[in-house]
Amino acid sequence: MADAKVIPFDDDRSRGGAKGSARRRGRRPGSGPGSGEPVAVREVRGPSERSADVQPLPGKAEPSAAQEAAQAPVQTGGGGGWERRLAGGLQFLRRRITGDYEVDEFGYDKELTDQVLMSLLRPVYEKYFRVEVKGIENIPADGGALIVANHSGTLPLDGLMLQVAVHDNHPHHRHLRLLAADLVFMLPVVNELARKAGHTLACAEDAQRLLEGGELVGVMPEGFKGIGKPFSERYKLQRFGRGGFVSTALRAGTPIIPCSIVGAEEIYPMIGNAKTVARLLGFPYFPITPTFPWLGPLGAVPLPTKWTIQFGEPILTDGYPPEAAEDPMLMFNLTDQVREQIQHTLYKLLVQRRSVFF
Repeated sequence: MADAKVIPFDDDRSRGGAKGSARRRGRRPGSGPGSGEPVAVREVRGPSERSADVQPLPGKAEPSAAQEAAQAPVQTGGGGGWERRLAGGLQFLRRRITGDYEVDEFGYDKELTDQVLMSLLRPVYEKYFRVEVKGIENIPADGGALIVANHSGTLPLDGLMLQVAVHDNHPHHRHLRLLAADLVFMLPVVNELARKAGHTLACAEDAQRLLEGGELVGVMPEGFKGIGKPFSERYKLQRFGRGGFVSTALRAGTPIIPCSIVGAEEIYPMIGNAKTVARLLGFPYFPITPTFPWLGPLGAVPLPTKWTIQFGEPILTDGYPPEAAEDPMLMFNLTDQVREQIQHTLYKLLVQRRSVFF
């Protein structure tokens, strides 16, 4: 069928004689019941009934004009891939301009996250930090779950890499909704991007609503104490707060999944903290590293360390009674269990690591 062409159904019957008539009936000249080729279109009985009698082959949907246009370059030169991507990109821009897209009550924009934000983060994840993921099977296929991870690296790149790790490695490409500190939502531009990417304020009410809605929620209980600790204390977990994340998981009845991240500690080795500058800027700390601020903007480029992210076995909470969320001793024990599991896995991964960069 290499010489077949698309002929409009309203083409003049007199054009092309018998050959044109055969093409209008959906076959080449000489094809038909005796030729072994299927007839795609029934014979047209009259001009007024022509479009009503057109039927696709059994089991096949009639292609749209866009599908025919996308397939045409493949038949002639194989250039349809970039045309389809271009068409998809133009449709995406049209939806953004016209406002024809959806965000949830927290401001999460799934389309923008999948099409733009993940695409920007993926090269950093795959090529720069070369992240290796273990234990992805411990994340459930559906339903709510709370992922609790260590926090480090001076800048919160570990949270972004964790999002890509869950989305790209999970069989169902689940999205991780991270709980972020107040500072994130006070910074211009960062505030809007964080909400579009699915981040929300680190409060128990929002976290519980997300968990009860079947979402994956990520929390890093060390907060600024973990991300801003000096390089000499790398991979030593800081205090996990008051265990509020355990109380939230107990109320929602969702499992807690410990997560250990190795490699983020070395991207910005923090050898000092300019506290006066931090107070003036309203930051919890102002890092001094071997390259920043001495090299200016170039000093803000992270070192290309090799990362490993491991998800541990879930700690189930659905077997506890509703009043368990108010039991301080139970919360303390579960918080300590999660922290110890993350710390133990960190030590194990560090022993297995051959090099910081390979």
